[in-house]
Amino acid sequence: MSRKGRRYGFGALLLLVLFAAWVHMADKNYVYRAIYYNLADIDDNTIFEQREIEAPPMAQPWPLAVDYNKLSSPAELERLHEELRSVAFLIVQHDSILFEQYWDGYSDESLSNSFSMAKSIVSMLVGIAIKEGKIESVEQPVGDFLPEFREGDKSKIRIRHLLWMSSGLNWDESYINPFSMTTESYYGTNLRKVIDRLEAVEEPGRQYTYKSGDTQVLGFVLQAATGKSLSAFAEEKLWKPIGAAHDAEWSVDTPEGIEKAYCCFFSNARDFARLGRLYLHNGLWNGDTLIPPAYVEASLTPNGLPKAKDGKKVNFYGYHWWLMPDYKGQDVFYARGILGQYIIVIPEKDLVIVRLGKERDEVVGNHPNDVKVIIDAVNKMLSSTQA
Repeated sequence: MSRKGRRYGFGALLLLVLFAAWVHMADKNYVYRAIYYNLADIDDNTIFEQREIEAPPMAQPWPLAVDYNKLSSPAELERLHEELRSVAFLIVQHDSILFEQYWDGYSDESLSNSFSMAKSIVSMLVGIAIKEGKIESVEQPVGDFLPEFREGDKSKIRIRHLLWMSSGLNWDESYINPFSMTTESYYGTNLRKVIDRLEAVEEPGRQYTYKSGDTQVLGFVLQAATGKSLSAFAEEKLWKPIGAAHDAEWSVDTPEGIEKAYCCFFSNARDFARLGRLYLHNGLWNGDTLIPPAYVEASLTPNGLPKAKDGKKVNFYGYHWWLMPDYKGQDVFYARGILGQYIIVIPEKDLVIVRLGKERDEVVGNHPNDVKVIIDAVNKMLSSTQA
């Protein structure tokens, strides 16, 4: 090797040593994991610590519709499945499975990452905690549960502000930056440390800014309010009552730690559809009230706040649910994850749609384009049966 080559090699080695030293001193060792795994994946339950959410001993099976799997899938929907690499697609109408497809070795039993659909699950758990009297109302101060929110500007933050993504906290919602709070929360092992660094930089309730940190704070609130882990509370008050067929999993930062509340609830299409059915029926399951209907209604009401980026009034987000009011004459709401995980509910059609996959389309006007393609295609499928 030439002298010049040795000099470049030594320089590169020195930079790596300095980088490693900085990572260690800054307590950012999670970066190695982020670099190694590169991008989040729907099967990341294999690389993280998981907490099990047990299904009930006797599941409540889904009935199959008379026309089960007899509908033809439109070409545009088939293209979406191929291009965006769907692994599961399910249509439930009138509380019966009408249509389902699976790809790439996945089935109705396969666990898949919910990503940010977990935010909607956390919203459900807040509603349940209110019903149980563990939380007084969405107007209750976060400081009633978390001591670090009892003084200064953070003391102004209430549970509603977190549900509306309007806390004013300085969370860095970056999925590319390996040093962002979102990356540290996903690959790191100390969620408490990340949340403790948050500061109130804006007045709460003034504007909408999508932040996974708001959901994570809600996770800590629920744990303090109920005295149970998110998984244990969800298992007792949600997963077992809705008769889930399979155990679920929720990623935690350490074996005895806290759930990644903003993401990483792992289940299958059929059991995810139960969550849509629960909200379709205003929080009632077979006549039993699991979530107060008034809370469900409030959670599906646009927060009406100005959006931080452009100041436009938000008509697309409630309490951790995405809203499409009057989409082609139909009111639609849905849970969504970053790689195209969706639980889509169309009350007018008594319809729940679940799509799980490895990619999603670009966001156009606050909603991913593939959500619109899915809704249009399913409406087309249904209209063919009525022709």
